[in-house]
Amino acid sequence: MIRMIRLSGRHSAGSRTGVPWWLTALLVGLLAHCGGGSAAAQDWFRTGTGLGVSKARVAVADWSPKSPTSQPLSGLFTNVVRADLDYSGILELVSNSFYPLQAPSAPAELNFKAWADPPASVQLLAFGNLMASENTLEIQAWLYDVRNDSLPPVIGKVYRGDVTETQVRAFAHQFADEIISKLSGGLPGVASTQIAFVSNRSGTKEIWVMDYDGENQRQVTQLHTIALTPRWSPDATRIAFTCYQPRATGSSPTAQICVYSTGANRLISWPRYQGTNASPAWSPDGSQLMFMSSMLGNPELFVAEASGGRPKRITFSSGASTSPTYNPKSGQQVAFISDRGGFPQLFIMSADGSGPAKVDLPDMGYVIDPSWSPNGQLLAFSWRRPNGNYDLYAMDITTHALVELTRDEARNERPSWAPDGRHLVFESTRTGTRQIWTMLADGTSSRQVTKEGQNESPNWSPK
Repeated sequence: MIRMIRLSGRHSAGSRTGVPWWLTALLVGLLAHCGGGSAAAQDWFRTGTGLGVSKARVAVADWSPKSPTSQPLSGLFTNVVRADLDYSGILELVSNSFYPLQAPSAPAELNFKAWADPPASVQLLAFGNLMASENTLEIQAWLYDVRNDSLPPVIGKVYRGDVTETQVRAFAHQFADEIISKLSGGLPGVASTQIAFVSNRSGTKEIWVMDYDGENQRQVTQLHTIALTPRWSPDATRIAFTCYQPRATGSSPTAQICVYSTGANRLISWPRYQGTNASPAWSPDGSQLMFMSSMLGNPELFVAEASGGRPKRITFSSGASTSPTYNPKSGQQVAFISDRGGFPQLFIMSADGSGPAKVDLPDMGYVIDPSWSPNGQLLAFSWRRPNGNYDLYAMDITTHALVELTRDEARNERPSWAPDGRHLVFESTRTGTRQIWTMLADGTSSRQVTKEGQNESPNWSPK
C-alpha cells in the first residue's frame, strides 16, 4: 500500500497548486516498486534504489556552531548526515563545491533563490545549528523545499542529549533517516541500524556489533571459543548465533545455539542438544527459531520455541539441510540449502516443512547462504558456478530472473538484506583478507566497513 504524506499547504515548484514536485516523483517510484511479482529483478532494483526514477537533488549545508567549542561536533553532524544521504540510493547529494557562500543556520536566514538557482540547482536543503555547552547538547535541524518559499519546512526537529560524539552521530543518523523516510513515502532508512558480525581480532571468533557505516565497532560476546552465524531477532533485542560450548560440565564443546540479549548485555539460557546445532533463523514474529541439528542423526532442520523448548524436526531427506531463512513478508515460506541431490542446492518449502522443492538455476554449482529480502520478493545467495568463483546473486522468486551482483576473483559470501531492501551487507576476500562490505542492492556502490582482523558472517539488524 502506498502511504501518502500530508503536508498542508505545500505546492509544486512549477505552479501554486497541487503537490510538491518531490512527492510526485516518489509516488512514481513507489508505484513501480510496489508492482506485481512479474517484474524482472533488475526492474525491481532500478525502482527500489531510485535508479531510473527522478532523484531529488539534496544539499546539506554546514551546521552552524553556536559557540567555538561546538565547531568539531557541528562538523561531525554535518559529515554524518551527508554520508548517510549519499549512501541512501534514493537521492542525488549535491556537491558542496556548488553551494552558495552563505549557509543558513535558521529558517529566517534561508535564501531560497540562491540555493534553487544554478550552479547548486538544489531542490531540498538540510541545514541547522548546534550548541554544545558543558553537558548540554542541542541540535536544531530543518529540511526545506527551496523551490517554493511559501511552504513550511518538510522537517523541523530539535535533538537534545549528552555532549558526546556517539550522541551526535546517533542524532545525525536519526535526522538522515527522517529525510529518507519523507523521500521514500515512509519506507525506512538504515542510518540508525546496526550490523552484527563475527571477528577474530580479540584472539577467538566472537560476536561483534557496529553501526551500519562501520563506526562504533564493539565486541559483545566473551566466549573464548568459536561464535558463528549471528542473526538478529525481528525486534532487534536478541542475537541468536552458533556457539561452541559443552553440553555438560566436563564434556567437549560442540556446536550449539546461543542467544544474546542486547538489552541485558548477556547470554540468555537456551537448551543444549545432542549432536551439531547451528545456523539459527528467527520466524518473522520472533516466536520461533529454526536451526540445523543432528540431534537425531542426520543434519536436518528443526523448529523450536524462541526459548529453545519443544524442538520439532521438519525436514526429512538422505542429505544434510542447513541455512534456513524465513520469508519475512509472509512467514509461510522458508528457503534453505540441502545437499540431498549430491551437492549444496537451493530449496524452498512451507514453514512447517511441507512441499520442499529445489529451485532450478540455469547452471550447476554450489549454492550457499540464502537471504530473503524484506519485501519477500527476492532471494540473495552465494553461488559458485562451474569453474567459477563464489559470487552473489539475487533472484526473483516468482520469475526466477537472476541478477549477478558481484563479479571478481574474491570469495563473496553471506549476503544479508538491510531493512530498507535497498542495501546488502556481505563478506568478501577482495582485499586479501576476509572483511565486511556493504553495497546497494543492484551491486553498485560497494564499501568496506571492517579492516582489522578477519571478519565474517554479517547480519543487518531489522531496525
